[in-house]
Amino acid sequence: MAYPVLTNCPVCSKALKITRLHCNHCLTTIENEFELTKLASLSQEQLQFIETFIVCRGNIKEVEKELGISYPTVRGKLNDIITSLGYDTQKKNEHDEKKIVAMLEKGEITPEEAIKLLKNE
Repeated sequence: MAYPVLTNCPVCSKALKITRLHCNHCLTTIENEFELTKLASLSQEQLQFIETFIVCRGNIKEVEKELGISYPTVRGKLNDIITSLGYDTQKKNEHDEKKIVAMLEKGEITPEEAIKLLKNE
């Protein structure tokens, strides 16, 4: 039975390093210090969200329907994942405000969602 790769120490919560790889077919073992991808550091819940996001081809409305959550919740989950991957989620406020107003005008979000987005940015 295979277990998911642990990325943090269960004792001290610091990042773990992978130092050994093994092939069950030819029994080759390689020892060194290996790096995980940034995606490997995400929680199972975050990975499931990303999978849904990709299956929905990045369409936030479809993600909302699929997961039964609101636009601000989808946006918040995306921001959390972006932060977990080590990227800055802050954007230029003026640019974001224009995007939010455009989405509101197109009916993609409700006025309440627009207000929440403008306050939480």
